[in-house]
Amino acid sequence: MKRYELAGVSLLVLGAVGTATVWFVRPLRSEAHCQVPCGIYDDPARFAQLREDATTIEKAITNIKELADKHDPQSLNQAVRWVNTKEEHAARVMETVSEYFLAQKVKPVAAGGEGYDAYLKSLADHHAVIVAAMKAKQNADAKYVEELRKAIDALAAHYK
Repeated sequence: MKRYELAGVSLLVLGAVGTATVWFVRPLRSEAHCQVPCGIYDDPARFAQLREDATTIEKAITNIKELADKHDPQSLNQAVRWVNTKEEHAARVMETVSEYFLAQKVKPVAAGGEGYDAYLKSLADHHAVIVAAMKAKQNADAKYVEELRKAIDALAAHYK
């Protein structure tokens, strides 16, 4: 009997160590783009991904609402998974705008310099996407997805 208990504890410890390894040793992902001055950009692909992320957030919100009144374990599990999915895609929008567009594509213009007003408008439009993604992440209302889509479209106008 002791032998089986020891084996059970060993499996439990092995499982915990395995889970910790996956969480803490896995490589960090950066899908926005590399951060070396390679000059390789695909803005249309980035906007397609931003729009796909917004659609995924919308689908997650729809499913969260459908599962909200259900209290069985499977429904609760699925609701948590949809919340996590919504969070991941909203975070990816913020990451892409910050790391790909703001960090690599937007070049500073000094106050009073040529193009300064356009620079400020560009910054405001980038910021609007980040804020809209944050609101979509924090809420379970599709109106925030619509705000995100409008902000993405306004930002895309800078890259045509």
